[in-house]
Amino acid sequence: MSEHLFNGFEPVSSKQWKQQIQFELKGADYNETLVWESPEGIKVKPFYHNDEFTPTAPTGTKAANFSICQNIFVFDIEKSISRANDTLKRGAESLRFTIENDKTDVEKLLNGIPLKETTVYINLSFLSIDFVKRIDVFAKQKGTTIYIQLDPIGNLAKEGNWFGGMQKDIDTLNTIAIACSNINFLSVDGSLYQNAGANIVQQIAYTVAHANEYFNSIATINKPIVLQVAVGTNYFFEIAKLRTLRKLFRLIANEYNHTEGCHIIATPSKRNKTLYDYNVNMLRTTTECMSAILGGANAITNLPYDALYHKDNEFGDRIARNQLLVLKHESYFDKVDNPADGAYYIEELTQQMAEKALAIFKDIEANGGFLHQLKDGTIQRKIQESATKEQELFDSGKEVLLGTNKYPNKNDRMSGELELYPFVKKDPRKTLITPIIEKRLAEQIEQERLNGEDKNGC
Repeated sequence: MSEHLFNGFEPVSSKQWKQQIQFELKGADYNETLVWESPEGIKVKPFYHNDEFTPTAPTGTKAANFSICQNIFVFDIEKSISRANDTLKRGAESLRFTIENDKTDVEKLLNGIPLKETTVYINLSFLSIDFVKRIDVFAKQKGTTIYIQLDPIGNLAKEGNWFGGMQKDIDTLNTIAIACSNINFLSVDGSLYQNAGANIVQQIAYTVAHANEYFNSIATINKPIVLQVAVGTNYFFEIAKLRTLRKLFRLIANEYNHTEGCHIIATPSKRNKTLYDYNVNMLRTTTECMSAILGGANAITNLPYDALYHKDNEFGDRIARNQLLVLKHESYFDKVDNPADGAYYIEELTQQMAEKALAIFKDIEANGGFLHQLKDGTIQRKIQESATKEQELFDSGKEVLLGTNKYPNKNDRMSGELELYPFVKKDPRKTLITPIIEKRLAEQIEQERLNGEDKNGC
């Protein structure tokens, strides 16, 4: 019966749909009324039809196998080991340790966790050949996969300085590439561009151009490069962003005979998170994690709802982790590998993003490359232009953050809750370039509200 269910219905072409829509509009212009343009210049139609769709190659991602990752800042080794094992028991599947001191007993740290069942990422805030070699020896002895997140160019972009100087940092990476064959040692922090206000196409182009500088500078890259990505709230656009990023990375990497691909770690954006009505942050991070999964991220580290103003705490971490557990095991996001493949809207977004991001990438390369444009301030200026446009939309109420610039709770008080400073920190120092500064949309309005609390003695 089901085979003949729709036999009585004639197929409807996209042309017929448009004619019917035009009729319903009663003379209003179709393009002006229903086709809208994103900040990236992407035109979004009211519907997509298979007679206008050109099939593309499958993405080949393993969305069903995405890993729930827990961030752990390492200060006290014993406490870090205890926290790591506790989070693994509570549902985490991989761990990302942030280490700021090359005196850290990394072997003791790694020996304290079940490595056979756990993927480990180690984010280093310094550049040390000897420290990385120690991890490489450990990985060989244990036969385990470890991703080291080293990104000197990312440090330059964010802090304004290299770790030890351009040539020294590049030489160090080349030495590590030759001496350390048992670990993945290279990372690109694309989350910086999103959190600073770059639009989606810029984020893709800058991340790929950033990676291209490593291809140009490092003689041997025979492991996947880790791409760290921040995911915003534009649901379908963010799905397409990750797909496009993987597609363009593959295109560029093939030019260098790099066949290992990229490994994407996604985390929700900080840019749209708020201090007031902070529980709404959970809704934002849920949709952002969904976009990351459907876009094909390898690992996802959720952002706790109170991360802006609270230090790391068990409750915030547990809620963030449970959001991913619900998505994976109760919403069945672990059942399909390439769920976005063949979706006309997402495929069209992916294609438009790829074309526009590739054009920006080519322009960067034609004008001296990513590092050159960082040094002359072009990248910073372009990001600031996009950030300013988005800030104007927020300030005018056209871009809405519920509980902040729309339906705020005037009785909400936060001045007594701040364990962390939630705004841009001013740290005057000598830098080689102007750093790219991360800034949230709600900062100014939140500062005004906090000042009002202080004046009222609340």
